[in-house]
Amino acid sequence: MIDIPEELVTTQSRFNGAAGRDFIAALPERAAEFLDCWGLKLTGPSLNGMSALVLPVERADGTPAALKMQLLDEESEGEPVALRAWGGDGVVRLLDHDADTNTLLLERLDEKRHLSTLDDSREATRILAELLARLSAVPAPGGMRQLGDIARQMLDTVPDAVRQVADPAERALLKSCAAAVREVVGEPGDRLLHWDLHYDNILAADREPWLAIDPKPLAGDPGFELMPALANDFAPSEVCYRFDLMTEMLGLDRQRAAAWTLGRALQNLLWNIKDEEDELDQEQLAIARLLLGR
Repeated sequence: MIDIPEELVTTQSRFNGAAGRDFIAALPERAAEFLDCWGLKLTGPSLNGMSALVLPVERADGTPAALKMQLLDEESEGEPVALRAWGGDGVVRLLDHDADTNTLLLERLDEKRHLSTLDDSREATRILAELLARLSAVPAPGGMRQLGDIARQMLDTVPDAVRQVADPAERALLKSCAAAVREVVGEPGDRLLHWDLHYDNILAADREPWLAIDPKPLAGDPGFELMPALANDFAPSEVCYRFDLMTEMLGLDRQRAAAWTLGRALQNLLWNIKDEEDELDQEQLAIARLLLGR
């Protein structure tokens, strides 16, 4: 038997409904299947993020590894393709993969040492930016989700979404974010993006000091990658410093990067509206205002 953390049960039910509950129900049998067919020995308690169950394991030759089981969806389906394209350069290595269930066997990292454990947030941002630069240097493989498609779909939903926002200043900010995206949507980029590189998705490792995990990959402009680091341990006084550091280290045009970061804010705020949340994300609004100079 394996332990399934209650947090994972809750998030799967909340965000994926019946499909999430079916995924949770299938986990014990799925874990037993892959422990057996891949010759793995369970070596510790279950770990989880928002969408996956991860079991610390040992391979038959004694090599530590991590068995990751997740719901197959549009965000997760590209993960094994991206990990193979990166080939372990700045990111966890893929050791094996089952296409039918999107179950992954991964290099074992130190799950107790996230980048968020660093006391110096500026040093953490520098490390994150170095990893982003390495990852986004790789062209996206064929078949990857496209930022251009995501951006156009967002822009299509903006008029209806804005009408649902009561505050005039927030409505105006949403329109400004959308206007910025319209300026760049015709050139969405072709780099392989991680999409979710925040401090807790970077772990300490043996072969490198820090490695990225848990990509939700897509093809696009690296400017769309910057928001997680701006929102991590959010401090208004740090936003411009972090933004300037990342654009410099990634070699990005500052204006284009600002437009795509405003697109990322727009994406998050549109999700707030779709989910009928009581208020829009105040950190996203604050970051958008700072980038717009308001």
